[in-house]
Amino acid sequence: MRRFGRGSLAADPPGWDGEQRGEPGIHGIARPRRWDVVETARASLPGATTAFAVLPDGTVLGEDAALVAPLRAAVEQHFDPPYRAEAVRQSAERWAVAARRIAVAREPRLEGEHAELVAHGRDRILTVDGVETGRRALALEALGERLGPDYVVSATRLHEDVWEAEALPL
Repeated sequence: MRRFGRGSLAADPPGWDGEQRGEPGIHGIARPRRWDVVETARASLPGATTAFAVLPDGTVLGEDAALVAPLRAAVEQHFDPPYRAEAVRQSAERWAVAARRIAVAREPRLEGEHAELVAHGRDRILTVDGVETGRRALALEALGERLGPDYVVSATRLHEDVWEAEALPL
């Protein structure tokens, strides 16, 4: 039987005296990955940070499209829009840009800034900005139905009728 420290078993937790006991290793659940890609690029942007989103048709939200073109090129070597990106200045013209893919849905009939759709079998509950509505959100339903009959879709308005959405099974 393998022992560590002062005669402790490999599976023993660290002692009250702070001495390391047991085997080193990975414990718990790893944090989910926040970014799908991290790259560097040269760009002439004002400020120290910037954030933007790119829609499937190439429309840039949150920043001037011409200014973030080099950052987009760095991200789009790895995947196509839609995605959300954040960039941080590393030096005078060098930027680190991180991006993650997003799902988008067009919901022209929804008002508000945040929507949540919960579906359980045939039942659907749509809340917009925390208020339950009796309306339907067909594009959000379509995203959720890919996962089965029970799901939740959380969406945040990006621009006009375009929503960033995340669907999860229940």
